[in-house]
Amino acid sequence: MKDFQYQALPMRVTFGSGSLKSLPDEVRSLGLQRVLVLSTSFQEDLAREVSEQLGELSAGVHPEAEMHVPVESAHRAREVAKAAGADGYVAVGGGSTTGLGKAIALEFGAPIIAVPTTYAGSEMTPIWGLTAEGEKKTGRDPKVLPTSVIYDPELTLTLPVGMSVTSGFNAIAHAVEALYAPDGSPIISLMAEEGIRALVDALPKIAENPADIEARSDALYGAWLCGATLGATTMSLHHKLCHTLGGTFNLPHAETHTVVLPYALAYNSAHVPDAIAALRRATGAQEPASYLRQLSLGLGAPASLRELGLTDNDVETVVEQATRNPYANPRPVTGDGIRALLTAALNGETV
Repeated sequence: MKDFQYQALPMRVTFGSGSLKSLPDEVRSLGLQRVLVLSTSFQEDLAREVSEQLGELSAGVHPEAEMHVPVESAHRAREVAKAAGADGYVAVGGGSTTGLGKAIALEFGAPIIAVPTTYAGSEMTPIWGLTAEGEKKTGRDPKVLPTSVIYDPELTLTLPVGMSVTSGFNAIAHAVEALYAPDGSPIISLMAEEGIRALVDALPKIAENPADIEARSDALYGAWLCGATLGATTMSLHHKLCHTLGGTFNLPHAETHTVVLPYALAYNSAHVPDAIAALRRATGAQEPASYLRQLSLGLGAPASLRELGLTDNDVETVVEQATRNPYANPRPVTGDGIRALLTAALNGETV
């Protein structure tokens, strides 16, 4: 048993079908009086339903969350929150909406109640991200960690299968990196392994029957665990690459994680025997990187970064950014190594 430190994040979780109805009580229990409801434009109707449910507790709806949280979007949201006199925020949606709530909280420090409708996991972390001038910057600050999270599987029933799959692989990527993080622990590893197991079991069932509430519940449970492992550990090469691809080239977040995951895992596999052992238990596969690649393709996920919009001419930019101030990683991050990884992912080569 190696020496380790573990600190539980201060947050209350409410999990279960129909648990959205507890939102007004949650707002009152936090002593909040006017909460601004955040969403993307795509989920504005749901946000307005939530606002109506809150009644006088709602300070209105701001349906302008965007992928990768452009700094201009964050500034607009902060102005709206200030004008509305909001003393807290309800983030309804996925990582983009939670990320916008974090961007506001980073300045004002007001509580966030997250109501996830995807498997992104951002609601479980004190990690914020902002994109400015073509580069995504991230950081950690306890004041952006949501105070409460309401996991209602019924809210994921309308999540399209394609988005369910890529969102689920986004969550799996968090847990994979947590398994070999330099500040990991046996506790985090247990959560990561269980989260991956739950998701790889649930995602094929969701693809077959999107209305399977048990599978939706299992996937949301897995995403919760995977997100919690990201919140408790240091990110590595996989996340560095995805932050670069998203922030600089505006590649779609979950799809990028899905494509990059098996290649980043293969890059590190020989250097992380304990993580590979855990992944073999979670997936039942001898070669986890190849298994995750084939599973994602079998469920209809994108096959390459080229399919997402990256070009041959973009590779060197990514290599330069990924090797400049690299995240901690079990295998040394070299230009040649990253170039080979990216080229393989760009072309959808066999893992």
